[in-house]
Amino acid sequence: MDEVKQNYYGSLCSDMYEILHKQAPQDELNFYLSYAEKGKKILEPLCGSGRFLIPFLERGFDIYGIDLSKEMLDKLIQKAPNAQIIQSDIANYTVQENFDYIFIPSGSISLFTDMRMCKSILQKMKNLLTVGGKIVFAVDTVFGRRDNDNMYKVCASVKTTEGYELILKMKNHYDEDSQTQFSPSVYELYNGTELLKSENMDFQTHLYRYGEMEEYLRKCGFKSIVTYSNYQKELANNDECEMFIYECSV
Repeated sequence: MDEVKQNYYGSLCSDMYEILHKQAPQDELNFYLSYAEKGKKILEPLCGSGRFLIPFLERGFDIYGIDLSKEMLDKLIQKAPNAQIIQSDIANYTVQENFDYIFIPSGSISLFTDMRMCKSILQKMKNLLTVGGKIVFAVDTVFGRRDNDNMYKVCASVKTTEGYELILKMKNHYDEDSQTQFSPSVYELYNGTELLKSENMDFQTHLYRYGEMEEYLRKCGFKSIVTYSNYQKELANNDECEMFIYECSV
């Protein structure tokens, strides 16, 4: 049996993601583009299949991407063969250069449920910034926690380019003490009623409370930290929003 890695986007997961999330939401893309400047060096960790990175490339920005999933990066390269990307676990990523702007959209930081690792990654991101550089990223919040259910339920069903049916089944459990949303998932590929392939994913996210991430960022040494509740840059002041977006400067 294949090892089930936490939050690793395998082939079936990548296929479904590409079908359902091929393009970045326009308001979210515009938000991250608003911080970009020509001639500045940009980094997108956890870039996936490139739904944000490619629009930056198309607009002439000097952008680099990192992702652990070979399957997701293969999707990116198919669309943008000249993209500057590295396949690496961000926790082990080492590079000598620095960046003027780093952004991590779509709540991807929440995928790091080991808080010691998360703090280490935040520190690494700060160290990768130039003087005056900025990091902007989003996390999921406790407001969006899902009810517990013990049975797998079909969450999505799509048709692949080959005409097969790709189904996602998921169940949920929220642990209040660790603020972790556990969502084990099964991807199944069917040709009619014949199961061609299945893939398990151990999907976990840490859901944040207001003020929690701010404390981590202050300990990292960021000079300026602003917390928004949406892409219209309305300031957050409690947990009653589905995301927190942080704008941090060194």
